[in-house]
Amino acid sequence: MSLLTTVLWVKIKGCAESSVEDDRSVALRPLALMALKLVEVLKNRDSYCIGNFQILLILKQLPDFTRSLSITTPDQMIEKAKGETAYLPCKFTLSPEDHGPLDIEWLLSPADNQKVDQVIILYSGDKIYDDYYPDLRGRVHFTSNDLKSGDASINVTNLQLSDIGTYQCKVKKAPGVGNKKIQLTVLVKPSGTRCYVDGSEEIGNDFKLKCEPKEGSLPLRFEWQKLSDSQKMPTSWLAEMTSSVITVKNASSEYSGTYSCTVRNRVGSDQCLLHLDIVPPSNKAGTIAGAIIGILLALVLIGLIVFCCHKKRREEKYEKEVHHDIREDVPPPKSRTSTARSYIGSNHSSLGSMSPSNMEGYSKTQYNQVPSEDFERAPQSPTLTPAKFKYAYKTDGITVV
Repeated sequence: MSLLTTVLWVKIKGCAESSVEDDRSVALRPLALMALKLVEVLKNRDSYCIGNFQILLILKQLPDFTRSLSITTPDQMIEKAKGETAYLPCKFTLSPEDHGPLDIEWLLSPADNQKVDQVIILYSGDKIYDDYYPDLRGRVHFTSNDLKSGDASINVTNLQLSDIGTYQCKVKKAPGVGNKKIQLTVLVKPSGTRCYVDGSEEIGNDFKLKCEPKEGSLPLRFEWQKLSDSQKMPTSWLAEMTSSVITVKNASSEYSGTYSCTVRNRVGSDQCLLHLDIVPPSNKAGTIAGAIIGILLALVLIGLIVFCCHKKRREEKYEKEVHHDIREDVPPPKSRTSTARSYIGSNHSSLGSMSPSNMEGYSKTQYNQVPSEDFERAPQSPTLTPAKFKYAYKTDGITVV
């Protein structure tokens, strides 16, 4: 315990002029220096007058906590890139008056003020509890193995955008209590940057050079450079050298070359390359005419293919219909064997009706008129009943039935 001085300033009307301290500059001094001065001059007095003010010096027996628990780490702001590890310091000192158990608690106040403070890690009763907050489970750890040594700092690994917020370190060892706040901001490095030309790279044309990162936290800064030839950017482009888009007007062949675009933010940078080749203007009329002719030829070819396929299908359909067409009103065709038999039978009948006098003019070639294959082919029936004739006669030694 130590003595603390309480100084009361009271305005009164009857402060004697003779009681005014000769060193009037003491009234202009800071309060702390004033108090020390008063302690010196009021060894035998309990009041002091300066101008129209009377100062009452009161000495009280008050406890002095200046040597109790205190956190030496100041409040601060930390910026880190996504995926990195953030070190959040929290160092403290203890005094002999602090006799209670040591408790350390880290809380997170998310950037979304609608959410309540979350305990992310706790040290109590010589045990560590780090599974309070699911979003940080397995990613938050104390950096010291001996927390009683005065280091309650933590590491947050594999930072995510959801980790943004205010982290508060609370240390308690009764009767001492202390706390500090750290503002953590997680930024995304520029990445996946793409450089390309928006337009036709022809002499006399207008187009744009674009530099677009796939991701990256704002604000972003851009820087264009020419890497080939004279390595000097066209004068008309200088105003847009720090922009993501460069507008090119009335392009010339001098603009050809390799360009780089570097995009940066507070936690990182990324770069892309662009090859610009300015060529003479093409014959657009000839290109259009050739395209039209090609389209017409393609249409004609498609038409021919469709016509041929349709014709072939019709022919196949007709052949199938003819092959399977059976008419009920048409008798079946006679076989060649039946025709040959009828022919021979009719000749026999004719011979039977002839007289011997008519036989002389009959030629054997009439029998030869029957086709040989039909004549020689065996009948389909197993037996053939011979024809019966009413007349029989003999001529030239041959018996005709």
